[in-house]
Amino acid sequence: MLRTILLVAAILVTIPVVLFIALLVYPRPTDYTPVWVFEGNSSNIDYCKLPLLDGKGLLAKDIPQGHTPGCGWEKFPQPILRDCTEALSQGATDLRGLWQQVGGEGIGHVERIEQCGNRVVVTASGIVHDLTTDGKLSGASNDVRPLRLGPFDLCIRTSATTRWKNGTLEFYAFGGPRVVSRYMEDDELVWEYPSIGTTRMKRICKLPQKAYLRQP
Repeated sequence: MLRTILLVAAILVTIPVVLFIALLVYPRPTDYTPVWVFEGNSSNIDYCKLPLLDGKGLLAKDIPQGHTPGCGWEKFPQPILRDCTEALSQGATDLRGLWQQVGGEGIGHVERIEQCGNRVVVTASGIVHDLTTDGKLSGASNDVRPLRLGPFDLCIRTSATTRWKNGTLEFYAFGGPRVVSRYMEDDELVWEYPSIGTTRMKRICKLPQKAYLRQP
């Protein structure tokens, strides 16, 4: 009986360790992010002037998927979907804009949300998550994110799928468990994260200097 308990305990300890190591060493996807995304000054953009989705420009499928450079951008990137004018997919809520957290832990956090067609791009805190909203693994954000573990700065792999559910954009880690929900409530962007709780954000038009350059 004791041997069985020890075996089960060993398995339970080993599984998360193996998964963590896999997230560290799993190879990155080929990066086709257009070079201009990481050039220029994105702090000059008026993010309250949202692009017209009138179908006169590129479709979502015409634009290569964006990825986080290295283990996090140093300067806030240009909008990846700037030339896309495809109408939002059926059932989608318009979450586009530049948003700043107004309460709770992490107050002042800034993120940009881009949308067109069935595509959404979230840019914040050194990362770029570019994915489709059809829930398919083929459109997942196959990417990385920085992770500080004690004195070590690590870079781990991340992946998520998204789909719309009753006007809420649901994020699923590696296509599995739901980890984040984003939705509009009056004029605020609300996002829910299990380990953080509910975060409320207000729309802003200009990128703050502290958000433009990635903080150490």
